[in-house]
Amino acid sequence: MQPDEVLADPALEARAREMSKLLRCPVCQGETIDESNAPISRDLRLYVRERLVAGDTDAQAIDAVTDRFGEFVLFEPPKRGMNWLLWLAGPIMALLGVLIGWHFLRGRARAEGSAEALSQSEKDEIDRIMRE
Repeated sequence: MQPDEVLADPALEARAREMSKLLRCPVCQGETIDESNAPISRDLRLYVRERLVAGDTDAQAIDAVTDRFGEFVLFEPPKRGMNWLLWLAGPIMALLGVLIGWHFLRGRARAEGSAEALSQSEKDEIDRIMRE
């Protein structure tokens, strides 16, 4: 954040700082626009402040940024439409991994158990092969 970005009204500035923590830098991707030094983040910080000075609520200002740059700039996209797929992908993949692991270990235990259950004729055959 640069000094010329700070609003004179402390209440508006506090709101702008909180909102800046919710928006992702389109260039850095892992940083908020509050943390980023990229020129686009500076532009976004100024745009948010312009919207607040114009009288927008926090939600209206966030919506204006989202309309302009898409939901990609939100660190937490809304849970609706195709975004549900993104929200559910992690837990679904974790559950799938647990099920595959359980199936693998269960099959392995069966294979070990079946190897020990040789009939006497099979044991005799193995002994005969080993002696030759």
